[in-house]
Amino acid sequence: MEYNTKRNRLVIPEYGRNVQKMVEYAITLEDKEKRNELAKQIVKIMTQMHISSGSYGDYTHKIWDHLFIISDFLLDVDAPYPLPDKSKIEKDPKPIEYSDGKIRHRTYGRNLQKIIQKAIEWEEGEEKEALVKLIANNLKKAYLNWNSSSVDDEQIVKDLDKLSGGKLKLPEGYVFPTSYDLVGKKKTYSKDNRGSQNRGAQNKGRKNYRSDNSGRNDNKSQRYSNSGSYKKRSY
Repeated sequence: MEYNTKRNRLVIPEYGRNVQKMVEYAITLEDKEKRNELAKQIVKIMTQMHISSGSYGDYTHKIWDHLFIISDFLLDVDAPYPLPDKSKIEKDPKPIEYSDGKIRHRTYGRNLQKIIQKAIEWEEGEEKEALVKLIANNLKKAYLNWNSSSVDDEQIVKDLDKLSGGKLKLPEGYVFPTSYDLVGKKKTYSKDNRGSQNRGAQNKGRKNYRSDNSGRNDNKSQRYSNSGSYKKRSY
């Protein structure tokens, strides 16, 4: 038995061991015409294996690139596309830059703070004034997601001033939209309300059941009376 630990490493595991063996065999062929024909057949098999994933862009080009990568660029065939750049493929990816995690007000999140910083760079005018109003409204909306019971508009103004370093100001006399206009009315259910709703549904079901059964009983008694099946006995 041949164990996986003794086999060659799968270059692209999604194509499996058999495809890689076919590529390795194609490399050993001395006749270039036979290599070209076998390479085309391998490409067809690779395409059929992943046709369900969809053909976005030049999908055939991608398959040919994978063929050369599996062969470690040793396969000498006439491809319809240029060979991929080996140096770019073997190059280590750039490390992902993580954020420092510092958020001045977690209630408002990082995106709103970035928008505030962009708004500071805008030139003064009607567009910037409209943007400042929109930012303030979103600050209030974000605040309501944390505390839906109450919100102080003056606190939102102070937080905007603090987050912008005093560089963004709302126009004098600006009136914030109401909480209902921003987030709508949130449904709250207490235990008593849920219990009464359940009892109401149960009572409604019982009424419908009794009304249906009463209709059946009336029809049944009517049938018996018409047929004369039940008659009073006289003794």
